Amino acid sequence: MPRFYDTCAAPPIGGLYLPSLAWDVLRREKIQTLEQLVDIADRLEQVEGIEPRMAQVLREALARVAPPEEQVIGGMLLGPWCA
Repeated sequence: MPRFYDTCAAPPIGGLYLPSLAWDVLRREKIQTLEQLVDIADRLEQVEGIEPRMAQVLREALARVAPPEEQVIGGMLLGPWCA
């Protein structure tokens, strides 16, 4: 899938490739670990500066770094057979 924004990895949350705007918001909100980001994943739209599309991008990035048995797409938990 093509990306229409520049992405970069940031040292605090290794493995995530996000738009610069997302990193700016996460820094401002003092989100520095994957665990902190996972904790707010269900309410990302409530964070100032994160619009619905950016929230979707963040959730997709989290799904990519989650262990296969914990990956969810479209509300469905993917099993190991879906690799």
